[in-house]
Order: sequence, then structure tokens, then C-alpha cells
Amino acid sequence: MPHAYFPLLLLLAAILDAVVGDPPSLWRRVPHPVVWIGALIAATERTLNRGGPLRRRGAGVIALALWLAIGIGGTLLVLALVPPWAGAGLTLLGGAILLAQRSLADHARAVAEGLDLSLDAGRAAVSRIVGRDPESLDEAGVARAAVESVAENFSDGFTAPLFWFALFGLPGIVGYKIINTADSMVGHLSPRYAAFGWASARLDDLVNLIPARLSGALIVLVAALSPDLDGRQAVRAMRTDARRHRSPNAGWPEAAMAGALGLALAGPRRYGAEIVDDAWMNTLGRREATAANIRRAVRVMRAAAALAVALAVIGTATLP
Repeated sequence: MPHAYFPLLLLLAAILDAVVGDPPSLWRRVPHPVVWIGALIAATERTLNRGGPLRRRGAGVIALALWLAIGIGGTLLVLALVPPWAGAGLTLLGGAILLAQRSLADHARAVAEGLDLSLDAGRAAVSRIVGRDPESLDEAGVARAAVESVAENFSDGFTAPLFWFALFGLPGIVGYKIINTADSMVGHLSPRYAAFGWASARLDDLVNLIPARLSGALIVLVAALSPDLDGRQAVRAMRTDARRHRSPNAGWPEAAMAGALGLALAGPRRYGAEIVDDAWMNTLGRREATAANIRRAVRVMRAAAALAVALAVIGTATLP
């Protein structure tokens, strides 16, 4: 596939994702590629994750290398074997499927619509996108959780895969999704996964390092260009609070979104029986969030995504 076509394919993939997203009717018939990735990770983990901590950590490194070799190597092999027009089609469809802007927006809007009906409906909707105990959340807590999910997943679900797609094409976005899925499945500090998932968690931190900061900067830019948002507060929150987040990356888009909307996000939260005493993002903001704030966060995210796509298209078009 000639390089000259790739910026157009990237643009079309982003548009297809934004307009169509992940139709449930399709993925009820055919497993989503991330489901395949998850099945591979789960099968390998059941086989290799055993023994003492040192052995488990080594097994986790080997497993991660195996997952990436299968995913990236398989993608490269398919692209090498098919004719250029088919490779272009696979690149277009693969990019559209593995970007998640529309899916993220739809899930967040479902929380806002749930809150419009009742607190219980809002709790049920937010439980599908966050891991915390929904029964412990009041209306403001449900709304904040949804806004936090929009901000964090803007980076993980859109900016980062777009970034690696722009750099390395279809193999790049496939590799990123493998790393990110592995982190979500085994990159926990639980007794079972702390050692085995160490490599996945550290590599996920690394591949999200630039995209997370870029996501925060894009949210700041949208806020600065919008008369009903606070660009200065978004900058201040990101500069002062992002590094206080327990994640080395999630704090950047969360703090920027908090400042842009005038909210205080993150803070202490409950996951089952565990209470995580996380720092507040944008301590000057208010904690009383509503469904309207969720909808505004989605609009900010979609505007920032459009800027990210424009940068990616321009960047790939100007590469030698």
C-alpha cells in the first residue's frame, strides 16, 4: 500500500469510528478483535501464571512478548500476503474498529440519560464503564465517575491508539490494543497478578506516556477556544494536580477535563470493599456534578478527538 494513501485511510477510519462506532448487532454475530485478544491473554495466563513471584514475573514478560509477536507478526504477515487494495481495506477497517470515540461517547451519554430517569438508572449505566461500587455513589458521584471515564478513556481508547496507528499503521494500533488489554486484564496489584502482570502494566504506562499528555493538551486547547469552558483553569489543574494521580498517565486528561468544566474529579472512591484514597484533580472545582456535565464532557472529548485526527493526518501526510 503506497504511503501516500495512509493519511486518507487514517482520516476515513476516524470518521467511520465517530459515525458508526461499534454496532452491537455486528459484534453479537462476530467476536470483536479485542475479545480475541482477551481470550488469548486469558488462555496464556492460565497456563503460565504459576510458581513463585520471580517465576511469575518472568512468565509475564514471556507472555507479553508472545502476545505481541502473535498480534503484530500476524498483522504484518497478512498485510504482506494480500494485494495492496486489500491491505488498504484492512487498514481502514482495523483502524475504525480499534478506535473507540463513538463507543465512549455512547456509554457516557447512557449514564446521563440514566440520571435523567433516576439515580438507580444512572448507577446501573455507570457500572458498565467504571469498576467502583455504584451503590456507594450519589447523583454527583455517578456524574463525576462518568466524566472521569470520558477523560481517561479519551486517552486510552482514542488518542493512544490513534497515535500508534499514525506512527506504525495497522500493526501499531494492534500492538497498542494488545498491551492495553493485557494491562486491564492482568496489570493489577492483586496476589494473582502483581508479578505476572508487572511487564504488561509497565509497558502500558510507557506506551501511554505521550498520548496521555497530548490528550490533556488537546482538552486544554478545546477549553481555551470555547467561551463556556475555562482554559486557564484546565492548564492550572493539569500542571498542579496531574502528577498527584495514582496513575502516571490518567491524571493528565482527568485534571484538564476537571479544570475545563470547573469540577473536582477523582478523589477517594470505593472499589468493592477497598477504598482508594486518590488525590482530587482540580481542587478548586465543585464536586456537585450533574448529567449536564457528562454531556459537556462528551462534547469536549469529541472536539479534542477532531483536533487529534487533524494532527495525525497532517503529521502522516508530511512524513518523508
